Amino acid sequence: MKKNPTSILALVCILAILGIIYATMMPQWTSKEEEALAEFSTERALHQVEIIAQKPHYVGSTNHELVANYLKLELNRIGLETSVQEGFTLNDKGLLVKSKNILARIKGTNNSKALLLLSHYDSAPHSFSKGASDDASGVATILEGIRAFLYSKQPQKNDIIILFSDAEELGLNGAALFVNKHPWAKDVGLVINFEARGSSGPSYMLMETNKGNEALVKAFSNAKAKYPVSNSLMYSIYKMLPNDTDLTVFREQGKIQGFNFAFIDGHYNYHTQQDDIQHLNKMTLAHQGTYLMPLLKYFSNADLNATNSTSDDVYFSGPFSFISYPFTWVFPMTLIALGLLILFIFIGKVKRLITFREIFKGFIPLLGSITIAGLVTFLGWKIVLQAYPQYSDLLNGFTYNGHAYIGAFVTLSIAICFAFYHHFSETKITMNHFVAPLLLWIIINIFLANSLTGAGFLIIPVYFGIFLFGIFVITQHYSLGLNLLFSIPALVIVAPFIVMFPIGLGLKILFGSAILTVLLFGLLLPIFGDFIRKGAWTLFFFVISIGFFIYAGYNSGYEHGKAKSNSLLYVYNANTNSAVWTTYDTNLDDWTKSYLGEKNQSAVGLNALPIASKYNSGFTYSTIAPVVDVPKPTISFLKDSVIGNNRYLKIQITPNRKVNRYDIYAHPKMMLYNFKANGVSTSGQKMNRLERDGSKILCYYVVGNEPLVMEFYINKSSLFDMDLIESSFDLLTNPLFKVKPRADWMMPTPFVLNDAVLIQQKIKRYTAPVPQIAPATTVQDSTVIVKDSLKPIIKPQ
Repeated sequence: MKKNPTSILALVCILAILGIIYATMMPQWTSKEEEALAEFSTERALHQVEIIAQKPHYVGSTNHELVANYLKLELNRIGLETSVQEGFTLNDKGLLVKSKNILARIKGTNNSKALLLLSHYDSAPHSFSKGASDDASGVATILEGIRAFLYSKQPQKNDIIILFSDAEELGLNGAALFVNKHPWAKDVGLVINFEARGSSGPSYMLMETNKGNEALVKAFSNAKAKYPVSNSLMYSIYKMLPNDTDLTVFREQGKIQGFNFAFIDGHYNYHTQQDDIQHLNKMTLAHQGTYLMPLLKYFSNADLNATNSTSDDVYFSGPFSFISYPFTWVFPMTLIALGLLILFIFIGKVKRLITFREIFKGFIPLLGSITIAGLVTFLGWKIVLQAYPQYSDLLNGFTYNGHAYIGAFVTLSIAICFAFYHHFSETKITMNHFVAPLLLWIIINIFLANSLTGAGFLIIPVYFGIFLFGIFVITQHYSLGLNLLFSIPALVIVAPFIVMFPIGLGLKILFGSAILTVLLFGLLLPIFGDFIRKGAWTLFFFVISIGFFIYAGYNSGYEHGKAKSNSLLYVYNANTNSAVWTTYDTNLDDWTKSYLGEKNQSAVGLNALPIASKYNSGFTYSTIAPVVDVPKPTISFLKDSVIGNNRYLKIQITPNRKVNRYDIYAHPKMMLYNFKANGVSTSGQKMNRLERDGSKILCYYVVGNEPLVMEFYINKSSLFDMDLIESSFDLLTNPLFKVKPRADWMMPTPFVLNDAVLIQQKIKRYTAPVPQIAPATTVQDSTVIVKDSLKPIIKPQ
């Protein structure tokens, strides 16, 4: 085989292919002029985002109500009649809230199933998030898309329901309210949901199905979205993660399937103060629009009863393409690939082009590269975290300079590959050593065919590698052009995952990107193996890697727009009449130190009643704070009755200040039966006994300072031991505390109860044991009069 002096040309071509792949994943420009009124306009949608995301609008806030009213007016403005659905829901995680859903319906020409367009309009609480990406972008996409659809007077057979759901950020409660309580829910045949888990990047399509996806895959392909970005592996991974959306409620509780569209890059802005109009990428918003318009046109006329199936398809997207085939093909395709490779090895052996000795030697640089690149990246990231402890400030696991670290470890992995192939492989035996990565990829695909069938499309680039190998053993020749042509499937299918995995799963998964880089290098070995002076290329990529590390280090600090997150809470214990300042932070800054002091004192006793958060964050430090006269809630025992072995309780907790949240706890051994909160039971509850994990009973997000009323049975001999934590999100604005504002390079930590004033106290009436109470008896103490009104008691199961 001739030495190829065109290494630089080959590298430039590979970079160009990668550039084209990225450029065709999503729109790269929008018109500066107003699009025709019958077309989706990114500028008009962006204007909607700007209005909706002016201020934080979490459930219970004044701005939340203003946004709800604005959405009703906007739907009216484009000619739709709106309705409001309001009510309490209690989900299976103990999240109680009164949701307010905004609805509209466009009648079709027949009475078959309806298409539902879905986005939530509440923003994340606790962190001053304006919710521009999550999810004003989704609401704006639907508003602008429906406006253009109506203006164009498109033919429409199916009804179209528009649902701007509430309380998604809290526990998907608005969606549950619609699915379980609204009469329109039974009409819905398909849902299209727009979401966000970042502020930029392409929008990925993820399906939610209870059974097979075959019909949905075919329908999505027929709709012909211009920039489809999706694959069946993504949803397999998505289902393993705790990242449910409103559409999950439709699938699980309503048996209604559909499509999620969400972007995930810029994850560091997710649920933070930086989720604003300035950080939302305009091209990302345009990408959402390129999904909605063709899908709206297609599914408003499609038979939505035909979108159910029992079979599954493997699917993946490429530039301007969407490819699928049945799951049943995956294993046979893998076996055929193995058979073809064995056949070509036999032909090569007969022609004396291939030797088993060199095939086995080809595993040395391959496995060596995988091992060293994986270990170096895994340990290297841990060293980086030690060198830059501030990276732990961002709970989502992706730093502002995270893309630089991806570049650093990927190029370092490439350098490691060149180093191994420099020492253990020569250009004249490249195709002998090419067998090793092909065999390894086939083994991986055999494993995936049995355990993660959604990844079955990864056999496609292997086929192209096998064909390239076959061309060589038959013709004893191949060229740079042919190598590049046959490398395109590997670059299209595999390369995006190298970046996508750490963006979606956090930088802790960088070692996976390193291993995948080596595996991709193996598929491209006919190109890279032909590089002369591999030692020089090792040094070249090593220097680039160092450059990325230097760049990342230089940009490791904080600034306005790339802020440090921190947390501060005031906790008053009404049981002991004491108070503390506390935080979740591991790295205190000047702002938190001004309250917690220079000496970090571990938080003592504060985590005994765990406050729910996405990452199960606990308090780290605390210090004594002055006792401030914060009005405590009124605890009223409205009913306290004993009949037989059961004690019936009805307890009302009424706030005496503007509050946002109640967390209620009971001793783990205290069994509660027929539990209701504000008149509702847990969604899907089948048994009388309340199922709970640990001491937590519920988390109630308060709207309009409405009291919390709990009613339940306990065994009369059971110890009554309950606690509450009442929270208000006003620490920085409450005149009782006079907390100074953060610097402009700081922001509230997301995903945790933050910037809050907490009151912790026991739920009790008596200091002495509660006596048995005879039926129809009136019991009076210094706080409340309790009147029993007995009803038939259901015995606990």
